[in-house]
Amino acid sequence: MLALVFDIQQEVEHTQKAEMDFVMKQALGGATKDMGKMLGGEEEKDPDAAKKEEERQEALRQQEDERKAKHARMEAEREKVRQSIRDKYGLKKKEEKEAEEKAALEQACEGSLTRPKKAIPRGCGDDDDDDDDGSILDTVLKFLPGPLQDMFKK
Repeated sequence: MLALVFDIQQEVEHTQKAEMDFVMKQALGGATKDMGKMLGGEEEKDPDAAKKEEERQEALRQQEDERKAKHARMEAEREKVRQSIRDKYGLKKKEEKEAEEKAALEQACEGSLTRPKKAIPRGCGDDDDDDDDGSILDTVLKFLPGPLQDMFKK
């Protein structure tokens, strides 16, 4: 009987201690794990920490590779749709347009040692085919009214 009382007393003490632990954990909000660190105790070293970190890094690399592969697939699908639209409406890619323009420019310059001449507006530059004399006075006289032209021609 004495043993039974002793067992009941131990069980009550154990229950009270468990209740007290529960109340403390609730009050501190799980900070009891870090309590030792805060009081200056040493941190527990996990022997498998390096292995776990390596596995985590590998998982991150694998996720990044999967993300890049997914992005490449999506971009390929987009390019297929773009190409079908180009084919449907007869459009050309920017790169193709630039290449054709460059080829046309090079073809025009073929055989020339200098850069291609730009278009010069009529009346500017070295045009010899519009005047017989080529004098400036004749050019000015063309723009004067009739009586003044007659006066200068005499």
